[in-house]
This record gives sequence, structure tokens and C-alpha cells, in this order.
Amino acid sequence: MSRPEQAPAGARLSPMELAARIDHTLLRPEATEQDIRRLCEEARTYGFASVCVNPYWVPLVAEELAESPVRVCTVVGFPLGANRTSTKVQEALEAIRNGARELDMVQHVGLLKSGAHQALQADIRAVVEAAHAHGVLVKVILETALLSDEEKILSAQLAQQAGADFVKTSTGFGPGGATVHDVALLRRVVGPAMGVKASGGIRTRQQAEELIQSGADRIGTSASVAIVTG
Repeated sequence: MSRPEQAPAGARLSPMELAARIDHTLLRPEATEQDIRRLCEEARTYGFASVCVNPYWVPLVAEELAESPVRVCTVVGFPLGANRTSTKVQEALEAIRNGARELDMVQHVGLLKSGAHQALQADIRAVVEAAHAHGVLVKVILETALLSDEEKILSAQLAQQAGADFVKTSTGFGPGGATVHDVALLRRVVGPAMGVKASGGIRTRQQAEELIQSGADRIGTSASVAIVTG
């Protein structure tokens, strides 16, 4: 499962290079069909890595992006992560059948904080195995704003051991979003072979570039167009 190489320290990415690292995202509950079609049009125009939407919209996005290299991304167990594992697996498989090529699943933070680490790892692994059987990439959303640094480290380790392709900072619906500290911490934990996605509250090019320099391979944002044109 390929991902962009990390940017050299101090390097400024071109708008095209930056766009190729962005998951163009719209997860608001009030998003309309017109909004989703516009999201896909923008992704094709600017060359974003993926369009990330709620599961209902996956068939439409797959249709809109059928002739495009932009990938279809959706969320699993979103935004709380507290679904049963079997529900997450079925949600993942249905999304894949509908055309999703990347899945951003939310870890069960309650299991982590309960000390049920084996159960948490098994929950992630079940979705990863279902996705990888179809060549689909999995990013695990840790919801870092709810975690101590020790819990962030442990979450990243469990996701890595479960075979996930990326760890991701936030849902965008929690109490906080991506920070340079968290991205750098996650990068140190997972090393160079696993992806790190920064998401939540990223509104400017400066933020995006700082997060990439800190170790992010992907940026999840709804401000994608402003970031690459600003």
C-alpha cells in the first residue's frame, strides 16, 4: 500500500505535491448530494489523494471519480468507534463493495482506557484483514485529544501490530484536532514504514506544511482548496 515519501526538512511542497497528500473531506451530517458532487469536482480539478465522505455517499463518489486517479475514502465506526467489531467489519465490507478504496476506522477509546488492549487490537485487526483481502487501505483514528501521550503511544503500537496502514490523529468531531506534537510523536512510534495522517482543525497551508514536516504523510481537511491555492 503506497504512500508519499516524507518531505525533506525545510522543503516547500508545490501546490500539486501538497494536493497529492490531502484527503478532501466532507463528513458533516448536513452535507447534500450537491455538496458531495462539488467535492468530487474539486478533487479532480486539484488532484487530491482522496475524497473522504460518510458511507452513504460512497456509491455516488465512486461513480463521480470512476475515470479519476482520486481514491474513494470513507469512515468506519464513525465518529465514536464504539460499535461492535462485527458491525465495523460489515460496514467496511459494504463500503468496499460500493467502491471505497480507503477506510478510516475509529479505534474504541473506551477499550483502550479499560485496559482491554487485546480486545482493541482484535477489533482493529478484524477490519484490517477484511479490507486487505480486497486491497483496501486502513487508517486508524486514535482521537488523540482524548488520550495522554502514553495512551497515544500504546494506541499507535496496537494499530501497527494489528496491521493497519496508517494511524490518524482525529475524527474532527472530538474535543481537539491535529497538533505538531502529536504527529511527531506518532511518527517516532510507528517509524518510517507506516503512514501518519493529520486531521482535525487544519485550515491553512502553513498548518498543513508544519504537520507534513513533523511526519504526516496525509492531511485530512475540508479546507483543501484554500490550502492549495492560498
